[in-house]
Amino acid sequence: MKKILLVDDEPNIIMSLEYTFKKQNFEVFIARDGQEALDILKTEQPDVIILDIMMPNVDGYATIESIKKNEKLTHCKVIFLSAKNKESDIEKGMQLGADAYMTKPFSIKKLVDQVNELLVSSD
Repeated sequence: MKKILLVDDEPNIIMSLEYTFKKQNFEVFIARDGQEALDILKTEQPDVIILDIMMPNVDGYATIESIKKNEKLTHCKVIFLSAKNKESDIEKGMQLGADAYMTKPFSIKKLVDQVNELLVSSD
């Protein structure tokens, strides 16, 4: 079973994504900020991480920097899902090592397609 970590401080987004990915047969982990995500990543190695940028405590940029430094997580695909939609924000996200960047509001179908695409390319 593929594992996915959802990192977002917006409960409605977490709920809809959790429901969607469980229906797609993913094991779903949830974090409400970057620190919680990093704590989960100490024990779990998800295949995909969907990561918001603007969150309390530790933001998405700092979170991905920690993820990319962890050798156990090199196989993880990271998708930024953020309301930050300026070209400079997207560039920064990709430079930090994201595999994809989607802006909010977003299509759940497109996000699922993106996740599946990344998983196929990593097999």
